Amino acid sequence: MMIAIMALVGACGSLFADAEQSVQALRKQYHRPAQIPYPKDDPFSDAKAKLGRVLFFDPLLSGSKLHSCASCHNPGLSWGDGEAQAVGEKLLQLRAPTLLNVAWTPKLGWDGHFRDLESVAIGPLSSPDNMNLPVADLIVRLSVIPDYVASFNAAYGKGDITQQKIEQALATFERSIVSNEAPFDRWIGGDPKAISESAKRGFVLFNTKANCAACHSGWAFTDSSFHDVGVAQGDDIGRGKLFPTSVKLKYAFKTPTLRDVARRGPYMHDGSVTTLDDVIGLYDRGGIDRPSRDSEIHPLNLSGAEKADLIAFLQTLNGAPTAYAVPPLPR
Repeated sequence: MMIAIMALVGACGSLFADAEQSVQALRKQYHRPAQIPYPKDDPFSDAKAKLGRVLFFDPLLSGSKLHSCASCHNPGLSWGDGEAQAVGEKLLQLRAPTLLNVAWTPKLGWDGHFRDLESVAIGPLSSPDNMNLPVADLIVRLSVIPDYVASFNAAYGKGDITQQKIEQALATFERSIVSNEAPFDRWIGGDPKAISESAKRGFVLFNTKANCAACHSGWAFTDSSFHDVGVAQGDDIGRGKLFPTSVKLKYAFKTPTLRDVARRGPYMHDGSVTTLDDVIGLYDRGGIDRPSRDSEIHPLNLSGAEKADLIAFLQTLNGAPTAYAVPPLPR
């Protein structure tokens, strides 16, 4: 991909004189997958997905009966909450990440401590600071509601409601949360007018001088890995808590997807950066220079025009907004 982009940049005349040829070369790098991956030990079923959707929106899953999974992962806010810090039973330390395209994410959570979506599903529910409902109490609540009993039986066969069944239903639904087609996708698909000339220049910068693609790679614009980008400080050491002897993982956090990014401020794992302009300014400065800082992070010396082009490109990653109906909740 880099060879194709650099050849394009070096061409005479317009940066995008050979745009169609370049898009063809990059198609495989940015092609949206045709199918959602489901694990063999938790395969898709329509009954599980429907049950998971209802559970996801039900505040019955919190100790106070005031918070649902959708409180932090709102479909109207690109499956985030628009807050600098997530709000559960208490104010949490970190920002709620979007759930867009989580089916393709191998390790979850800002520090990657969740091994899969099934474990993510139950972790926040039982956390005292988040939804604060012990699993045993949740099972009791669901087991006395006939419609829930019927839905679990439809998804798994007749039997008791269990933690594993709750985890699998929620995970099955969450894997269905996929970003909508964006102008960028139409451009990659061959429509030369889908994005502006400024955005096309921003795409070149994204892959070359600005070096964004070093971490925000592929169709979902994330390598799903962990990097210190020079933001976190103090005890906020991210993946370093799991690997205390690693120099490079101190202050390292998950690379977030850039899908719908222009709608998902504030930014960074702690919501400490308000706007995309500020994010680009941070990367342009290179963040905090320290031993853990990722080798790809360094001052960029971008011009004002280059920063504007990068913003124009990032705005092309917004999928078309669609209405999302909340399901009726059993009672």
